Amino acid sequence: MADSRHGLLLVDKVVGGTSHSVVQQARRLLRQKKIGHCGTLDPAADGLLLLTVGHATRLTRFLIQAPKVYLGEIQFGVTTDTYDADGEVTAQASIADLTRQAIEAAMPPFEGKIDQLPPAYSAKKVNGVKLYELARRGEEVPREAKQVTVYEFTATSELVDGRIGFKLSCASGTYARSLAHDLGEALGCGGHLASLRRTSVGPFKVEEASTLAQLAAALEAGEELDRGWYPFDSIPLPFGQITTDAQQQRRIQHGQTILVRELASEEGDWVKLVNQRQQFIAIGTVTERVSAAGVGIIQPKVVFA
Repeated sequence: MADSRHGLLLVDKVVGGTSHSVVQQARRLLRQKKIGHCGTLDPAADGLLLLTVGHATRLTRFLIQAPKVYLGEIQFGVTTDTYDADGEVTAQASIADLTRQAIEAAMPPFEGKIDQLPPAYSAKKVNGVKLYELARRGEEVPREAKQVTVYEFTATSELVDGRIGFKLSCASGTYARSLAHDLGEALGCGGHLASLRRTSVGPFKVEEASTLAQLAAALEAGEELDRGWYPFDSIPLPFGQITTDAQQQRRIQHGQTILVRELASEEGDWVKLVNQRQQFIAIGTVTERVSAAGVGIIQPKVVFA
């Protein structure tokens, strides 16, 4: 792998492992302690997990906000305490009269900006304690509704034995388990998330990714694993890019503002700053638009040596 110390690694996570365990394994394989991930996947879910490596860990907060797409299945007629197939069954109901048409008619209210309660068994923290830790101890789990954004929530298969496939496109922070549970409640029969696979995060696709087993095999064989690897300088970010000259670069390295021309970004926007060799040197924000002609001032916020 070309310079595995700094960059973005796309991993196809398998069912069973936690996002944290994937990070731990990647640290051992790449011999790099500084590795983070951009959005948790539950143990029962598989698919795309973005790992930030080395300097790229400072980009996690920008990449984690990217919209995500999932494919999955919902099982109706059975409700569980975790809202997925790993939980204890808490209720069962007849689905004899349930149809695909009824399910599709109940899905549109879950699109757009909606208030969503996180599952009681989730990694969301309250006062520094994860909700699932409280739930496992039998303690009351304080849950507050949070506004999330769902771009698409549609059925993708026929209804067979109470199970139907779906596609979900949503903003960061949305719980697919809660959508499955709440849809079942709206239909009056209950339901839970039977399976879930994340297929994309922003511009990144699971087809580009490698499993940890593939990564380990390639490293053991001494091969370069270019699949799913973005070197630090070429990591795509969800905002504009500006090429700086030598004088601007010196100011950036000292955290000083720079004046730029032909600025397409608006005041308050983030921008990626590269030098004339297209090396990634900083992320800044547009603090002021000096003129309508595109002259503006940028303040470096995250500077890389």
